[in-house]
Amino acid sequence: MRGLAFVVAAVALASSFAAGRGDAAVAQSVETLVRAELKTTRAAAPARSARPQYNRARSAMAVLEDAVVGRMNQVRRSHGLRPLRLNRRLRSAALFHSRDMGRRGYFEHDSISGTPFWRRIERFYPSRGFRSWTVGENLLWASDRYDAAFAVREWMESPPHRENILSREWREVGIGAAFFANASGEYRGRAVTIMTADFGARR
Repeated sequence: MRGLAFVVAAVALASSFAAGRGDAAVAQSVETLVRAELKTTRAAAPARSARPQYNRARSAMAVLEDAVVGRMNQVRRSHGLRPLRLNRRLRSAALFHSRDMGRRGYFEHDSISGTPFWRRIERFYPSRGFRSWTVGENLLWASDRYDAAFAVREWMESPPHRENILSREWREVGIGAAFFANASGEYRGRAVTIMTADFGARR
């Protein structure tokens, strides 16, 4: 089946001092329509099994997140770049944003309240105490199931996303993926998987 997938990329370069002054982040964005395979879900089970179903879904998303990091590092190595280290703080920032977008029905780097994306990341991945602090972000959502190869391929085919994946600037990354059976707002009631990749470097 055909499905929708949208990708958006942004990069922000700011020292801890610039972030403290509230200087604007630099951002780029792009959207593309692609094919994907339909994600199927089982019929709803009795209420007592709701938690195990959620745990299985979360486990599947965790596997996807790890696979995306591995796939990105394969791509980086093939371009002579060092691999990115998985950072739990960046992952928390990414997962928070994926869940927030799905629950509130929007798809943007900045929060629905208007908070710049780098400010949101900074709450999880602090700039304080570092001489320089740099973050970037890739977003992807699809109405259908996708794997790590699909996610990284779509990002690599878009210049801003490719720039983030192949940047020599980044040292660390966190991936947050969330599945919603019936996402409202921009997703129009579709079953969607939303993924955020947050990149960072602190020195």
